[in-house]
Amino acid sequence: MKVSLIGRTTAVLALGALTLTACGGGGTLTGAGASSQEAAMTAWTNGASENADVEVRYSPDGSGAGREAFLAGGADFAGSDAIMSDDEYESSQEICGPDGAFHVPAYISPIAVAFNLPGVDHVNMNAETIAKVFNGEITTWDDPEIAQQNPDADLPDTNITVVHRSDESGTTENFTEYLHAAAGDVWTDEASESWPVSGQENAQGTSGVVSTVSGTEGAITYADASAVEEGGDLGTVSVGVGGEYVDLSAEAAATAVEASTVIEGRSDAEMAMELARDTEESGAYPIVLVSYHIYCNEYQDQDTADAAKAFGLYVVSEDGQNTAADAAGSAPLSESLRSQAEESINGITAAE
Repeated sequence: MKVSLIGRTTAVLALGALTLTACGGGGTLTGAGASSQEAAMTAWTNGASENADVEVRYSPDGSGAGREAFLAGGADFAGSDAIMSDDEYESSQEICGPDGAFHVPAYISPIAVAFNLPGVDHVNMNAETIAKVFNGEITTWDDPEIAQQNPDADLPDTNITVVHRSDESGTTENFTEYLHAAAGDVWTDEASESWPVSGQENAQGTSGVVSTVSGTEGAITYADASAVEEGGDLGTVSVGVGGEYVDLSAEAAATAVEASTVIEGRSDAEMAMELARDTEESGAYPIVLVSYHIYCNEYQDQDTADAAKAFGLYVVSEDGQNTAADAAGSAPLSESLRSQAEESINGITAAE
């Protein structure tokens, strides 16, 4: 059974009044992981230095690499667009104490389906059509299935070039999770951090796929919306949900997240979510990325525990979330999520 994100006791709400000074702060912290968070992380590290007295060094090497570094003891926290597997959680108990590690949602953003088609800014596609484009079944922009959903668009016969991540990526896992849930008859592969279709173009990292598509007429990819906006001239797909097409936006992403549930079977601090990718709720954009910060429940020394707590509380604070929104266009956490995140972070302890 899953537990609703809204269903914790009202006592949690009292934690919203806690300030960063409650946990001490100070010190340094190392992190690694999701490149989707890069713009937000730059803003957070600057803000944490000024407001929480913590110096943070973060390497945007990808979600898989970040979790690997964290579990190997090479990073104090990980940024990840994908949830730890059960095996990874068990491994975390070796470095994080008997309760292991836990996830806190830090960054909520739509994943853009972005394309390079001069003169075309928006295209409507339902889930099945998106899946057929990315598995190679639909190969030209004027395909009848695309044209039928875009009667007013002047679509050329340009070939479609699919560009995917070459590295293990939480963005890939989120996108393929959507494809499998919303278009399972077409996209039969399970969700994965590694792209399952061979023979297509690929590039390293979020910036890599955006750059490749920007330089390739007819190309299409999936990437964090903030990177697509920074890329400039790429068009975006409005996604079919129920009887409408929903444009990507922070608000539409937040609407999708509110219908999510928390996974069970881990520590009480756990906030990793299962998202309703096949939702038909009006105004919800289901290709959404919830990127986490992964912390230890128990660190080996008090200084690291204090630094993790101070940085974590700054990130989920109203100021931290608004700072990320300004820098990266992400959706700030709701008051309910913020209160739950503060409770989880405030539970961080030290072994000594």
